Amino acid sequence: MSSNETIERLDAAVDALDGVDLTNWSDSALSGHLDELSNVLCRVDAQLTRLADAVRSRGFSVIEMELTPAA
Repeated sequence: MSSNETIERLDAAVDALDGVDLTNWSDSALSGHLDELSNVLCRVDAQLTRLADAVRSRGFSVIEMELTPAA
């Protein structure tokens, strides 16, 4: 996979996450999916950490930016 394709896939993943809104979920719905949601969030976190560590291991910096939520 080319570097451009990789960036496009990562950007698409971020766009997909931007579309997730749990504010309208009831407490019951959230509770009912908490194990699944926790598992997915931990997997996302692990993959982001893996990618950031790969960048840092090559001597580059990963600059954490504060982003404003999408409207």
